[in-house]
Amino acid sequence: MLLNCYQDELLEAGCDEAGRGCLVGPVFAAAVILPKDFIPGELTDSKKLSHKQREELRPVIEAQAIAWAVAAVDQEEIDRINILNASFLAMHRAIEQLKTKPAYLSIDGNRFKAYPEIPHTCVVKGDGKYLNIAAASILAKTHRDEYMEKIGAAFPVYQWHKNKGYPTIAHRKASLEYGLTPHHRKSFTVSHPQLDLFVGLSE
Repeated sequence: MLLNCYQDELLEAGCDEAGRGCLVGPVFAAAVILPKDFIPGELTDSKKLSHKQREELRPVIEAQAIAWAVAAVDQEEIDRINILNASFLAMHRAIEQLKTKPAYLSIDGNRFKAYPEIPHTCVVKGDGKYLNIAAASILAKTHRDEYMEKIGAAFPVYQWHKNKGYPTIAHRKASLEYGLTPHHRKSFTVSHPQLDLFVGLSE
């Protein structure tokens, strides 16, 4: 069973990102402050949930959270500052947009660029340990999926409505055959050997 948050003394926001391993589009991040009496239901790591479950949880989180925010860093910024820094920047933007300022941050993963004047803890696989990080993972994922489906309507050969920009075999083949769109991350080479790690993924 997931705990509500990493620590109980200070008002805490959980943070996570979505789209870091994609070939296309922005990286999205979310920050969520949950009430102590939040009832989790099926809430857990977004990757362990179906699309339907994530879509059902999103309005529950948004309605019951003390505060939540979603932000993005687009593909041009990613190419300019690299995906790691873009992920940090997206989380910073989400934190900045929170209507209630947290006093502590729990971050999914093992690295983070400190946000000014707010202490933080990085938690490896935190979206499977703490509800506030899991909630952030749901919001980042569902908001990004919605964005990819919207822009994908104009570029159907790439199947973004299915792969959401991740480097599936079909997406890579289409990118090599038809070339890159304005939404592609130009710093991500489609034929780069490292992309083999992501073949078949469509989180």
